[in-house]
Amino acid sequence: MNIEIDGQARAVPEGTTLAALLETLGQAPNDAATAVNGAFVARGARATHLLQDGDAVLLFRPITGG
Repeated sequence: MNIEIDGQARAVPEGTTLAALLETLGQAPNDAATAVNGAFVARGARATHLLQDGDAVLLFRPITGG
């Protein structure tokens, strides 16, 4: 299936989770925050979040502060 990661097209196998995608990309779980189709996906939900054909994944640095 085809998805988009930070604006770049990429083919991934059916059944790929967001956590598996990050592992494939070499991203440590704490290094990036994630959104799929504009909706934030919490770190704890990545292992069960199945990607779908056409999904747009955004990886970004988490920002902390007040």
